[in-house]
Amino acid sequence: MNTALAPSSAAPVADADLVRDSVAVLAHHGRTFHLASHLLPRDRRAEAAIVYAFCRLVDDLADEAPDLVVARRDLEAVKRQLAGGPSAYPVVAAFLEVARRRQIDPRAAEHLVHAVTSDLEPVRIADDDALRRYCYGVAGTVGLMMCGVLGVQDRAALTRAVDLGIAMQITNICRDVREDAERGRIYLPLSRLREAGVDPDALLTGQLPDRQRRALAVVVTDLLDLAERHYASANEGMRAIPMPARAAILVAARVYRAIGLRLHRVHGSDALHGRTIVPTWQRLWVALGSLQQLLRKRYWLGDIGVTAPELHRGLSGLPGLEA
Repeated sequence: MNTALAPSSAAPVADADLVRDSVAVLAHHGRTFHLASHLLPRDRRAEAAIVYAFCRLVDDLADEAPDLVVARRDLEAVKRQLAGGPSAYPVVAAFLEVARRRQIDPRAAEHLVHAVTSDLEPVRIADDDALRRYCYGVAGTVGLMMCGVLGVQDRAALTRAVDLGIAMQITNICRDVREDAERGRIYLPLSRLREAGVDPDALLTGQLPDRQRRALAVVVTDLLDLAERHYASANEGMRAIPMPARAAILVAARVYRAIGLRLHRVHGSDALHGRTIVPTWQRLWVALGSLQQLLRKRYWLGDIGVTAPELHRGLSGLPGLEA
């Protein structure tokens, strides 16, 4: 096990070894974000890696535990540490130090842990509102935490950061339909599946008839369209991010968005064909194009404005979305 993620009885600090391990976690598990992180100042890059490593730890405690009892126990240990309890993991202590230094709302991390804990139950997402709540918990919260790391001070930009997290998570869900089904999880809203005539039980077994597989592709297409609306909303908040972090987040957003575009354009939104991966050359091409976008006035001038209310239906009152 990576020593930075291993349990510890002593309260650690974000020393060079932990930062190095966190960067390694980012490079291994988050290629898109690792590519974009090279555009950040050195200190912010280290803090972003620690935030990512913290989020990855939470995911891994749920997904890689030998059984549900161990997963619940370890996630509870993280919750207690976030609340000021005994130290359980060095990377959590390092995250808490970053949160203190950058004034990150600790409730965002708490919502993340709560949402990931929900994955330990049989996952069924009832409708679009439930999908938004889940995406907020596991990804919108990450956007909020990154706002602190990047020095975003305009509170109106927080909702746009949530939108970026939701957009990326919907992309994730559409890409990973088959893998999630193999784990007994369905993140596609059941209301959409039933309306399209897709049998959720058949999806879980991998035995969808051709007609239902085509219907599933329509559902995925519609969800990718929903992700596009959240990406567009997030795009309006980019001007609130200080440079050069603005370039880094724009690159990350565009490169991640390319996953959904490739899934739709190359694979016809057939999420059961296998995991969609954007080739390295294409990610680099998208990254260069993203940097060119910074020449546009929209990334420098004007107010952020108000987010379309329907994008946050069911999320009012949550951190970053308070009225």
